[in-house]
Amino acid sequence: MERLPIIRNWFVFLVAFSFFVVFFKAFDYSALSADGTNSATSLIGVFVTSFNNLHARKPNHSLDVPQMFNQNASPDPLVDTDNPFIDVIESLDQANKLAVNKNTTMAARTKRPADSCEGRYIYVHHLPRRFNDDVLKNCSVLVKWLDMCPFLTNSGFGPQVENSEGVLSEKSWFTTNQFLLEVIFHERMKKYKCLTKNSSFANAIYVPFFAGLDAGRYLWGHNISMRDTLGSDLVKWLAQQPEWKRMWGRDHFFVLGRIGWDFRRQTDHDSDWGSKLMTLPESMNLTALSLETTSWSNEFAIPYPTYFHPSSDDEVFRWQNRVQSHNRRYLFAFAGASRPSANDSIRKEIIHQCLASRRTCNFLRCNSGGESRCDNPAEVIKVFQDSVFCLQPPGDSYTRRSIFDSILAGCIPVFFHPFSAYAQYTWHLQRDYWRYSVFIPIDLVKDGFVSIKQVLLQISDNEMLAMRKEVIKLIPRVIYADPRSKLETLEDAFDITLKGVLHRIGKVRNNINKGRDPSNGFAEENSWKMKLSGIGVEEEWDHFIDTSMRY
Repeated sequence: MERLPIIRNWFVFLVAFSFFVVFFKAFDYSALSADGTNSATSLIGVFVTSFNNLHARKPNHSLDVPQMFNQNASPDPLVDTDNPFIDVIESLDQANKLAVNKNTTMAARTKRPADSCEGRYIYVHHLPRRFNDDVLKNCSVLVKWLDMCPFLTNSGFGPQVENSEGVLSEKSWFTTNQFLLEVIFHERMKKYKCLTKNSSFANAIYVPFFAGLDAGRYLWGHNISMRDTLGSDLVKWLAQQPEWKRMWGRDHFFVLGRIGWDFRRQTDHDSDWGSKLMTLPESMNLTALSLETTSWSNEFAIPYPTYFHPSSDDEVFRWQNRVQSHNRRYLFAFAGASRPSANDSIRKEIIHQCLASRRTCNFLRCNSGGESRCDNPAEVIKVFQDSVFCLQPPGDSYTRRSIFDSILAGCIPVFFHPFSAYAQYTWHLQRDYWRYSVFIPIDLVKDGFVSIKQVLLQISDNEMLAMRKEVIKLIPRVIYADPRSKLETLEDAFDITLKGVLHRIGKVRNNINKGRDPSNGFAEENSWKMKLSGIGVEEEWDHFIDTSMRY
């Protein structure tokens, strides 16, 4: 009996010794962080928790990760939840995680916030004034038949529309001239949030040259030397800058406020049209943004400026709701004039069919009277608002500003040539063109084989409503918002254009990094098939792919 206390003491000692052996084997020393006070506090909490668990015998007392993300998670069948030492190990592991999480949180607080401009930085070349500001000084002669000075007001939007007789909404409507895209784009670029003064940080380089306004001064009655001088001087200036040598200009882009044909003169005869800006060797390394592209792959079309330049998302939403619910009295409409000097024009036939369907076709004759009615924003928008479909035949070139006026009014565009929109505005208009437009081959109309009215009457009401919905969804993508304010959730034509430019230049830079030739595919002629890829059946467009076709 005297040896019983001794045995009892040895038993207690062995149990205690076994306990601490298990304890130290399970212990993770990384829990002892540099912050000694908090680590000690954590360890005290571990012992208190472990002690309570040893007596309370509550399994799964600690945070269970599977159960945090899956309420139906079942216990691990390989874990003995009745073992008190498991509770101790889990508690120590939990303290470990808390200490690591604390350190991670502290590191996250001191870490630099994510750069919202990463991949979107743009450097603006500081050009000599003669390439932009000086061009605007003689604004009265920028276009032969029109004084452009009034249109340069309001960041290039022109005079504000004062009285629209209820046709237009609010105060964001302006008499905007279609040839002032260069000024409008430049004003928006000044407010772009990801500008950088360090060109080495830039993902793209913007060249604020007013090429279209310069060309417009000399297109009529001037020799080729006058038409070519400023453009030639520009590319020489660019090639001398250190930014050029980084990618030999392939990260540079600029805006042409006219159609691409105006910058691709084929000969050096004074009688030939346009300048040769886009045929210069340096220009082959530039990305050009124009109102209408040629077949060259370094040209991208962006929308003509419309009359609507909203200051907020709410203005856009209200206008979309308004055109969605507007009562449309006419089946189709046409705003334009005939082209008697153009033998291949289908406008004469379109006007003939429209006048023959007076009850269903709304015709706005643009050349009646001294000042064209088509220069009045309220008149144009009213005609398109009152009509379900809007005819958009080629004019002096494949495209026309009226395309975007009709979209703005919620009127479904009817195209007669794929180069009027489908091969042009690939960044801004959806590829499945049949969802937002109607296509009638130009030859069938020109030869009188097709009745436009009958084609449109075959479209069901449900199809028509679905198409109008898609058109109205396009409105934010084809307008240029007011640079004096900001759209919050919507992307306008400017935003989408920059995304397209940055994506294109990013692909070129990636090819360079992989050791590939960056010139492959950058500026190639006869790229209509590439621009039409993914739009309908390829064979449908084959007979249209002829660069000599002009309607």
